[in-house]
Amino acid sequence: MSTDRGFTVTRRFDAPRELVFRAWTDPEHLQWFAGVPRDPAHPTTVDLRVGGAWRVHLVEDEGRGRAYWTGGLYREIAAPERLVFTWGAVGGWPELDVEDLDDLPVATIELHDVDGGTEMVAHFGFADSLADQRVAEWLAMGVRKGWTDTLSRIDAEVLALVG
Repeated sequence: MSTDRGFTVTRRFDAPRELVFRAWTDPEHLQWFAGVPRDPAHPTTVDLRVGGAWRVHLVEDEGRGRAYWTGGLYREIAAPERLVFTWGAVGGWPELDVEDLDDLPVATIELHDVDGGTEMVAHFGFADSLADQRVAEWLAMGVRKGWTDTLSRIDAEVLALVG
């Protein structure tokens, strides 16, 4: 994937990568992605295997906006250093069609040991087979800002795990 068909967000944590990986893969800790407190009526779920899915009930605008399920379908898992997933949820947004995964963005999360902590490199991109017009539509929707804002919320969860 070329850089004009996606973007990368980098974060650093004073925590071992095992804890950052846990924040991404443990349903007790993945709620950070939603940006709202845990709701027993809408539990976060994780099926941590290639082909398995994770889902969170997200509410936009810090709990005041549109509510929906989102998540991903795992394509690659290499604990504690790498996760690759198609972003979307069956019955959620973006709507994930397991028969046509190339129509949705792919997130690649890489965790590197750096200076006693972890550097998280999160790349969000699109399959080469996706038409340029469709990529432009995704980017025009504000997906870069949305993902950047979402990824900024992981900081507090990692701190809580270190705590």
